Amino acid sequence: MKSVLPVMTVVGAVLLFWLVAVVPMNMHLVADQAQRDGVSVVPETPVERQAYSGIGLSLRNLHLVPRTYDFVRPRLPAPQQVAREMYATIFEKKITSKRSLVYHGWVTLAPTLLGFFIGTGLGILLAVGIVYSRVMDRSVMPWAIVSQTIPILALAPMVIVVLGAMGIQGLFPKSLIAAYLSFFPVVVGMVKGLRSPDAIQLDLLRTYHASNRQGFWALRLPASTPYLFASLKIGISASLIGTIVAELPTGAKAGFGARMLVGDQYGQPLVSWAALFAAALTAAALVGLFSVMERVTLRRMGMRTA
Repeated sequence: MKSVLPVMTVVGAVLLFWLVAVVPMNMHLVADQAQRDGVSVVPETPVERQAYSGIGLSLRNLHLVPRTYDFVRPRLPAPQQVAREMYATIFEKKITSKRSLVYHGWVTLAPTLLGFFIGTGLGILLAVGIVYSRVMDRSVMPWAIVSQTIPILALAPMVIVVLGAMGIQGLFPKSLIAAYLSFFPVVVGMVKGLRSPDAIQLDLLRTYHASNRQGFWALRLPASTPYLFASLKIGISASLIGTIVAELPTGAKAGFGARMLVGDQYGQPLVSWAALFAAALTAAALVGLFSVMERVTLRRMGMRTA
């Protein structure tokens, strides 16, 4: 309960701010539509138009406020509108329908998981090499850091286009982008974890003439487990972001990124916002799954869990 209360407080504050922001963002559109529908609207004076430029909020048109929460094509959808759109596209559409968020979610999730496993495997191997090899520590680690300075929005289209020219399309190009974003947190976390044992523990292993392999399995790997799970939770979120980014500039026909593009291109903000929140819920579910796995694993290892 203590951990849930702060989260719910933040969520409540965000929802309150969202509800308040809906009115000024949509009032101008609602007022224009009301005039076309023959609803009484008090014209704004030039001073009011200048004062509320881009907002269109007149204190004498407060009777239109309820309409801002149910406008068909709002600038900023209300929370209940997004919730209705998500419910309709998740539960009321067939999974095979191209309007179903479940369908688009799987299209995005498949390369996300593949890229995550590729990035995680590569990250763990690099971390082991960095810890046990001074040459890799001085050469690979700086390059791993530099690789993350490249903007993913610039890199993703180039990777997709180059691989497409080579005849490689579909799942793998998006997975490659997901792996690119997920491997770095794993590298950093595993290096930190593998180096976390105290010097006295390492000296004890040397006293028993333990080999590097024995030291890895008996001490370094168990000590790195909490760091690994922390990295995995960051990595899976980064993988999902990488997949969505890979879908955006390439004209993808399916996936959360493609759904967001459809909403933007055809003036359907509810479609974009529903896909955005579905992606956020997917990321939260994946992180929650790794949190459960972390608790179970650490408990079995005899480690304390928060």
